[in-house]
Amino acid sequence: MNKTQTFQEFMTVNAPMIPIWGFVLNLFLAALCCYVLSVMYMRFGRSLSNRASLARNFIIVGATTMLIISIVKSSLALSLGLVGALSIVRFRTAIKEPEELAYLFITIAVGLGFGAGQRLVTVLGFVVIMVLIAFRGVLDPKGDHSSLYLIVSHRGSPKLTLEDITETLRQFCMSLSLKRFDESAELLEAAYRVSFSDYGQLESAKNALRRFGDSVQVSFVDNEELA
Repeated sequence: MNKTQTFQEFMTVNAPMIPIWGFVLNLFLAALCCYVLSVMYMRFGRSLSNRASLARNFIIVGATTMLIISIVKSSLALSLGLVGALSIVRFRTAIKEPEELAYLFITIAVGLGFGAGQRLVTVLGFVVIMVLIAFRGVLDPKGDHSSLYLIVSHRGSPKLTLEDITETLRQFCMSLSLKRFDESAELLEAAYRVSFSDYGQLESAKNALRRFGDSVQVSFVDNEELA
């Protein structure tokens, strides 16, 4: 009986008040670190997707994570409620490249650290990670950035295959490397790293892809401009 009462009291106890100025400081530091992370991602990131679009969300994700952890860290009941709430939430945003997931994990880690009140450890860890990212960028400043990327999208019927696109491009490209491929019932999207000897080859490749129909969308993108 005593154990039952103790457990019930433990579950119903009110969480202690959060020091407002400490919370504001942690929130500011989390937002600042996430802003720095977004700048580093746009400067040194190598993903094919629009890096600026993803980077805009870092501050919101980091600050929200910090807010949640600050609220639930001192209450078992709130923690269990958070687990239940997250179990019914489905995140449908596709993470197409591992680099995107890595930066999102850094953002969440920053929010967790400041939400738990571990300012020194979080700042030190964040600084070390930023140094590593910058160091990698200095050692390999170009990476894949010097290449031209070709993104081909097709929606509708008749169904266009990856083999059709690849064989068409081989006729005009000096080099061709598939970097990403996504396919669903409604959409096919393929991203290639390509090089052409001149703009005439680029124009010929575009016209050849257009022959598959008006539903084919072709984008030639310099990866440095994606940020």
